[in-house]
This record gives sequence, C-alpha cells and structure tokens, in this order.
Amino acid sequence: MKMRKAVSLILAASVLSALVLPGCGSDENSGKTEIEILQYKPEAAAYFDQVEEEFNAAHDDIHLTISSPNDASTIMRTRFIREDYPDIIGIGGDINYSYYVDAGILADVSDYEGLADINPTYVDILESLEIVPTEGTYGVPYVANAAGILYNRDLFEEHGWEIPETWDELVALCEDIQAEGILPFYFGFRDTWTCLAPWNALAVGLAPSDTCQNVNAGETTFSEEYRETAEKCLQLVDYGPDDPFAYGYNDACTAFANGESAMYPIGSYAVPQILSVNPDMNIDSFVMPANNDPSKNTLNSGVDLMFAVTEECKNKDAALEVLDFLLEDDNIQAYIDDQNAIPCKMGDFTLASQLDGMTSFIEEGNMTDYQDHYYPSEMAADALIQTFLINKDVDKFLSDFDTRWQRYNRDIIREVQEYNEEHGSDE
Repeated sequence: MKMRKAVSLILAASVLSALVLPGCGSDENSGKTEIEILQYKPEAAAYFDQVEEEFNAAHDDIHLTISSPNDASTIMRTRFIREDYPDIIGIGGDINYSYYVDAGILADVSDYEGLADINPTYVDILESLEIVPTEGTYGVPYVANAAGILYNRDLFEEHGWEIPETWDELVALCEDIQAEGILPFYFGFRDTWTCLAPWNALAVGLAPSDTCQNVNAGETTFSEEYRETAEKCLQLVDYGPDDPFAYGYNDACTAFANGESAMYPIGSYAVPQILSVNPDMNIDSFVMPANNDPSKNTLNSGVDLMFAVTEECKNKDAALEVLDFLLEDDNIQAYIDDQNAIPCKMGDFTLASQLDGMTSFIEEGNMTDYQDHYYPSEMAADALIQTFLINKDVDKFLSDFDTRWQRYNRDIIREVQEYNEEHGSDE
C-alpha cells in the first residue's frame, strides 16, 4: 500500500524523536469544533499566535490551535507514524510534500474556492512536486520566497553600477567592483546549506525545470544537465573572499550589512537577518542573470509555506473555514510584513522594497521552483556542492551527484518508472 511505502520512506529519512504534541479533540472547549494546525516555521510563531487569538475571538463554533514547534518536521512525521494527525499542516513546498501526497496523507482540496485566488504558477509548482501525477490538489500555497542576488543599493548608485541582465554583464560588473577595491560577493559557505542559494538561482535558468523528474524517468543525467550550472557556480566563487568557507551565514549577513561586499547571492529570507545588523541598509535584489539571453532568465521562487488539510481531518468544512481566515488579505499582508515574504495569493499586496528588482518577474509569473526541493535530504546535496566548490573538480562532482541520486532515490525512481511503463511517460 502507498501509505506503508511512504511511512518506510519517512522512517528511513529521519531520526524519530519521542516528541509528540497533544492530539486534537480536547474537550476543554466543549461544544466547539476543534481544529489544530501544526506548522513548521517557528520564526513566524508570534504571527500565528496572533492569528489564533483573532480567529478564536471571531468564531463561536470553531476553536483553533496553532503549534509552531522548533522541530515541527520531525514531530509531524512522528505523529503520522502514530496515526495522530493534525487537521492542517503548514509546510514548505519541497520533497516532504511530495512524500505526503504520495502517501495519501493529504486531502484533495481541488474544490476549495480559495484556490481560485492563488497565483497559478505556485499551484503548478506544487503539482510538479508530485512523485507521479496524482489527480487532485493537495495544498494551498500561502507565501513564497525568492533567491537571486541582494545588492547594496546605495553603493551601486554611488559608483554608477548597472544591474546586469546577462551572465557576461554580471562577470563584467564583478570585475568593475573589484577594480574599485570592493569585494563583489560574500557567501557564508561554511554553513553547507548556503551553497544551495547560488546553485538554485543558477540552475533554474540553465537546467530544465523538470530535470529531476527526467532523471527519475531514466531520460537524462545530472552530468548532462548540470555542467553549466556547476561551472558558473564555481566562477562566482572567484569574486568572493579568499576563503569563502571560513564564514557562515551569520558572518556573511553581518559582513554584507556592514558594507564589506557589494552583493550577496542569497534568498529574500536573509533580509531580516541583515537588517537586524544594519536597520538602515538600503537593499534591493535582482534575478540571477544565468544566461546571455535575458529572455531565458527566470526568478528562483518556490512555495515557502503552504497549508494542507490531512485526509484524516474529521471536520474538513471547519478546516476550510480556517484556511479562509488565513487567506484574508489583512492576514497575508501581516505575514508579508513580518517575514519579508511573497504572497501566493493574487491581489493588491505591498511587498518589501528589497524585492523591487524581482517584482516584474513575480507579476509576470516568470518563476521557477528551487531544484533542491526535489533532492532527498539523505543525499546531502548541500555538502556535495560545498565539497565541489572546495575541490573544483566538475567531472567528479557531476559523477558523484548522479551516483548519490541513484543510491538515495531508488524507491522513487522505481515508482516513477513503473508508473511510466503503465501509463506512458508523456502523461
């Protein structure tokens, strides 16, 4: 059965802890329908506490509890295995979502009216994450983030530097910045996960968006699709500190905030950390110009937070009423303001000024999901990329990437190929 298969995947992918949140259905609010949300962003806990308070004040028939624990992903998996399901989960659009859809854990909400207001690009991104095509819609995208290049707007204006729209223009810009005695980039590569930021931003423009699915189907290899991404990622490192692996994420944020580099290839999620160091810093961003044809460039953006009703939820109408509340414009704007996020809902929202340079891509729907959202965590792709950037051996890196993918993705590869044999690979 699918459920058994997915549970074994989840068990293999995580070290189960004994942490278990109390199940829903408490009788302390007798007479009300209990709805529990378990969401994975503890940095937004204050926002969700406020949402919980306001929802409960406005509803006599539903009592909402929102939990935002530090280790929500592990707690979530543990509860699934114990068959102690929250009514709604809040997770990112990544491979965990893929597993949960495949396992039949999530309810089909394709008839939920609120989906009509969601940017179709983000709905499509979630659909693309399905291991095999699965009829229905299983998540409601809430907010997204984006990765490209943050830059010091005042420094650019002072020196008259133009925003690059092609790869050659970016390289020329880095040369000009260096000629002024200024460091073009900080990276923070001591923390392996930061290696994924420039990698993803380049890969979305240089490799097909369905690269991982095509590898699973046996139609291509990463050695074929990722060479240019690897070579250009390595080239960027030349414009950073002498030892980019000596500094972690916090170091890089602090250095950029203090004007020690003109640019920082990272996601929009880093802006609050940077501003905590220098609240007056004038930051903007631009899309990674991975190509010499600007029309081929795309914004690296994915679903940072989505909500899914679990199949075992006993009160789906009440759960959808909670989603209605979360999707009210005022609540989404409050989240955007609090977390420097991008709304997945269409509407007249005010984005942070630090996203000005990416706004046209967002408005046009020219966005492509992070490639690493398809990578199994056991593969440790971030560490693999870090090792490559240290050793600078493109061929070995690509070979290792293919080998690890086959090793850690074998169950999914088997499922995809069996599905394609049965249904045809082009469906």
